[in-house]
Amino acid sequence: MNKGELVEKIATDAQLSKASANRALDAFMEAVSESLKKGDPVALVGFGTFSVKDRAARKGRNPQTGAEIQIRASKVPGFKAGKVLKDSLN
Repeated sequence: MNKGELVEKIATDAQLSKASANRALDAFMEAVSESLKKGDPVALVGFGTFSVKDRAARKGRNPQTGAEIQIRASKVPGFKAGKVLKDSLN
């Protein structure tokens, strides 16, 4: 499912216009992004938790030349599914 299909599903289920559903989805994504930038996790009980994880520096290889390169440490978004979401899949 891509963003357009998700917007259409939200609009249908919530009886909203597609434009309103799109604005709501954009606002949700922006709110999650802003919270994660501050380092705060976003927990949606039953659905899951969005969080920031630290990825350590490591060595890698350039696939074209095979030369060893140093990959810097970085922060990456993470998601841990909640019980209700997990149970709905099984």
